[in-house]
Amino acid sequence: MLCKLLHTIGSYLILMRQTFTRPQRGSVFWRQYVHEFYQLGYNSLFIVILMSFFIGALLCVQIKINIWSPWMPRFTIGYAMREVILLEFASSIICIILAGKVGSNIASEIGTMRVTQQIDALDVMGVNSANHIMLPKILAMTSAIPLLVTFSIASGFIGAYVTCWFGGFLSLSDLTYGLQHSFESWHLWSGYIKSLVFAFIIASVSCYFGYTVRGGSIEVGKAGTNSVVVSSVLILFTDLLLTNLLMA
Repeated sequence: MLCKLLHTIGSYLILMRQTFTRPQRGSVFWRQYVHEFYQLGYNSLFIVILMSFFIGALLCVQIKINIWSPWMPRFTIGYAMREVILLEFASSIICIILAGKVGSNIASEIGTMRVTQQIDALDVMGVNSANHIMLPKILAMTSAIPLLVTFSIASGFIGAYVTCWFGGFLSLSDLTYGLQHSFESWHLWSGYIKSLVFAFIIASVSCYFGYTVRGGSIEVGKAGTNSVVVSSVLILFTDLLLTNLLMA
């Protein structure tokens, strides 16, 4: 098993070295980059906003029910919710969700190109297939993730405001004060930094599993599943390391 793991890591690093080279045709690369940015970033915006809205609302309710007491300031609800959203949810949890949506899509798309011999055709024509196919996806994902994280944070806060408005258990002024209380900008930037790393993991790992597919349609499905599982585990592991480094 150790030999298989080392072989996989080595194959991944070699493929990344092949991917990160200068594109042969810049105009084709930029057209593909814009297309991937739309497919991977813009098309994920709705699910990010929707889930963040409801998570923000649920966080507000759960904090009110479980930790609030008459001895605590009322703004504690907004303060605790802000820390959870900025430090973990908007970066880590959203990226795990995107690993399921975007990662499986990337692996299946590239895997289908492999089993239908489209990648082999590019290699025969002298095109760097890894660079042509994978680099636009990786760069599009890493450049789209700050936008998605920003919308996730804003949507989570809006969900909390809507819940307080309709629930009536916390005034909007108390929630606003809690969201602003002892704010540290580094918490926001650390979330962006982590999300960039997670975006690279999602895109590159999914591309690897799709690019190395061998077999037929069944193997394409397995590649999509493996990409989601491995990306999610790596995101959680990397989150642990980055949190200790960035918040120390």
